[in-house]
Amino acid sequence: MIDLYPAIDLLGGRVVRLRQGDYSDETVYGDDPVAVARDFAAAGARWVHVVDLDAARSGDPINRPVVAAIAAALDGVARVQTGGGVRSVADARELADAGVARVVMGSAAVNEPSLVGAASEYVDVAVGLDHRDGEVAVHGWTEGSGLVLDNAYALFPTAAVFVVTDIGRDGMLLGPDLDGLARSAELAGAPVIASGGVSSLADVVALARIENLGGIITGKAVYEGRFTVIAALDVLSTLEAGGRAAQ
Repeated sequence: MIDLYPAIDLLGGRVVRLRQGDYSDETVYGDDPVAVARDFAAAGARWVHVVDLDAARSGDPINRPVVAAIAAALDGVARVQTGGGVRSVADARELADAGVARVVMGSAAVNEPSLVGAASEYVDVAVGLDHRDGEVAVHGWTEGSGLVLDNAYALFPTAAVFVVTDIGRDGMLLGPDLDGLARSAELAGAPVIASGGVSSLADVVALARIENLGGIITGKAVYEGRFTVIAALDVLSTLEAGGRAAQ
């Protein structure tokens, strides 16, 4: 079954969502990230996706103790995938030691692809490819890298998965870029996790029917009550039982 990754974005220790990655346009959804993570796991999520927005912007991992607390709370129940400010092998090792199952390397990977192979010796690495109109963005989505998304996958042969985020859709509830994600799933040498724009269970169904897609990240839609984690998992399970692609 395709994995659902309910997301927890951390800013100053709180659970927030940014609109199109804009740090000046945040919505706060809670002050207890560990409780939110426990709720996601209790609903049946096998993974929780955690992003340290402070570290993504500044490199200062001020939320790392919170990430460690989430990993400890979910130990044996669900796995944690985390990104934001993972810029070195030491960062990856520290997070692995804290119980994180997979780290996401974005800006650092784009700037120095060999880091992914080095970090992969200690923990599974997801390469985060966040893009605006096909150009990969870095440094908390604040700068363009000049790297074209289609050309990025071949740079990371040891990536466990790729997390592909359409920044223009993130936090907008506009629906995912189905055509772009289908292309990414075809080009990538590892499973693609879709991120950005998921607004309804219909979007979950449409994404699940993309061949080779490995996962779906959902954030704002869950926090805004568009659907529940339980409902999304039920949909994915039903599709799997019926041959997900009924394509």
